[in-house]
Amino acid sequence: MIEITILAVMLLAALAVGLVLRGRDGKVRVADVVETQSVRADLLASVGVTGSGPAVLHFSADWCGPCAAVRRVVADVTGQLAESPQPPLDIEVDIDAEPVLAKELNVLSLPTTFVFDSEGRERFRISGVPKVTDLRSALEPLTIAA
Repeated sequence: MIEITILAVMLLAALAVGLVLRGRDGKVRVADVVETQSVRADLLASVGVTGSGPAVLHFSADWCGPCAAVRRVVADVTGQLAESPQPPLDIEVDIDAEPVLAKELNVLSLPTTFVFDSEGRERFRISGVPKVTDLRSALEPLTIAA
């Protein structure tokens, strides 16, 4: 009887952890990063995040299945906002080609998407496939000219 109780408790704990992780997948979270490091700025500039306008940077790989969905979502949202005063850049980075940047940005899983403002500061981080409405809501205020 004790074995069944232990098994039931372990299954409930695993279910709770799974639900929490599933709930976080694809959610837009505000970044809490203070970017003062020139190394980070140099790495970002090397892939196109120069601070000349807002940018969506998404890490992908050839072997990543969900990355194709991220590619479509980001292309859709940046296309919708292409006529805005500061149109966002769509920057895709292969994690295998830029492992130093991935480590600097603390990318732990694919797909991972970042939203940078027009000054090159990280504003949002999205793990998993973002929803079109969430990404647009995060990006749209950044495309308005100051």
